[in-house]
Amino acid sequence: MKVLIVDDEKHVRDAIQMLIDWEHYGITDIYTAPEGATAVELIRRHHPDIIFTDMLMPIMSGSELLEWIQQNSPDSKTIVISGHDDFGYMRHTIKYGGMDYILKPIDEEQLNEALQKAIAAVRSERQMRSKDHIQSIQLNQIKPIYWDKIFSSILEEPHNYRSFSKELAAEFGLAADTKQARIAILTLDTMQKEFKDRFASNLDLLGFSIANIANEFLKQRQSGYAFRNWNKAHELIIIGWTELDKLPVLVEAINGGIYKTYGVRFDFGVGAIHSFPYDLSRTYEEALTVLGQRNLLQQDSWVHIYAAQNTPVIHGLNFHKHQEDIRMALLSFNPDQIKAAVSRWFAEIKKLSFISKEQLDLWQHEFTVFRARCLSGQQLDKAQNEHYSTSPFIIPIDENGRLLLSMWQQEFTELLISFSYLLTHQPDKPTAIDDIADYIQTHYNEEISLQDIADRFSLSREYISRRFKQERNENISDFISRIRIEKAKVLLLNPQLKIVQISEMVGYNDEKYFSKVFKKQEGMSPNEYRRTRE
Repeated sequence: MKVLIVDDEKHVRDAIQMLIDWEHYGITDIYTAPEGATAVELIRRHHPDIIFTDMLMPIMSGSELLEWIQQNSPDSKTIVISGHDDFGYMRHTIKYGGMDYILKPIDEEQLNEALQKAIAAVRSERQMRSKDHIQSIQLNQIKPIYWDKIFSSILEEPHNYRSFSKELAAEFGLAADTKQARIAILTLDTMQKEFKDRFASNLDLLGFSIANIANEFLKQRQSGYAFRNWNKAHELIIIGWTELDKLPVLVEAINGGIYKTYGVRFDFGVGAIHSFPYDLSRTYEEALTVLGQRNLLQQDSWVHIYAAQNTPVIHGLNFHKHQEDIRMALLSFNPDQIKAAVSRWFAEIKKLSFISKEQLDLWQHEFTVFRARCLSGQQLDKAQNEHYSTSPFIIPIDENGRLLLSMWQQEFTELLISFSYLLTHQPDKPTAIDDIADYIQTHYNEEISLQDIADRFSLSREYISRRFKQERNENISDFISRIRIEKAKVLLLNPQLKIVQISEMVGYNDEKYFSKVFKKQEGMSPNEYRRTRE
């Protein structure tokens, strides 16, 4: 908290500084000015929270200063200290927002009492502003989720459109007499290796960011909307309702926008034009089909357009023939045995000239069943369950959209080796500190204090601090900062988000403090980090 003392008499300024225990009140910066004009410059430069001012001063009086503060620094709290017991001065003080009027010679008790009231007012207003900021952020975060759910429900149950038609018309220009629509689909299950490593633990955030990029193009024309499919993980859908014959070209432009932002492109499937809303499922299935049937061993185009034709017969990748071989290798806990078993399966795969997304989906299903059978009876913690049981295996793709067989083999082998270790070692029971860490990772964007955590988990602050340091080898405050900065680094990859927005989204209400913490951890400012990733 910052304080400015304005008085033309130096001994008064010195007396005020001596009579207050500034550290006790959490006041770190104290500035002084001999008259109002100098005070104005200091206020502009330092934005003090509390201002002590005399009334009779040369150049610019206290009365004039009070008027200027109300117009230019209304959040600052003012306390008048005057040698004149004048009702006119008191009335002027009240009119222009002064919190107290203290007569000279200064009484220490009155001075501290006035300061306490001013501090309480500053903190109360800060809490209100913080609450408003949080509500605004939460609203902005909830709104896209709301529309994701609405469009997903219409895709699933077309009759739901009637309930939301007026909202959709007002928000997106989707006219009530719209007769036709067309869908394009992007999935995050296949992506470039480097990109996958960068976003593997933040696929939801990536989907949100890509949807924002797509909607920048769609808003200009009011021709459609991009949303995350609430009924299917890692799937982004673009629904178009005007200029439908131009949708493939628009999707190419959107892909260019994604490349400009992230340096990668994605494969899109585009369905045919069908009636709206009752045939949305047809254009959706067509887009999904053409995307799933593209040959991942070669890349002719990033946008795949559905054309009515005989659906090819999709054969599996013969994983079932090698399951027992791989299972026995897992139970041996011998990396060489696991590598050999995987190599025998991939020797067959590498003979193929055609591998589609649908074949990979069939394999994913087989592997999911295989994992469940192997994990039967095992006790997994939350992180292990997400990693081994429910998380899909993301297939690595090169920069041209082709399947990287060698990389797939290597990563699948590494996963099985770690999987083997899990099968042969009983995991430790999660501790209270693990639960606290999980809570922080899901509430990093909120105000989190040690007292809040202590109250929530019914533990003392001292115990949490000590045990967290012992188990995690870092202080809990450093852990919170690290989680927030890691989230911020992901958001900084989207140039459409301002630094102040990112600061609020990861739990910092003060942009300058966020930048200070970021630079301390990363060795560079948020803007510098963003430039290194362009």
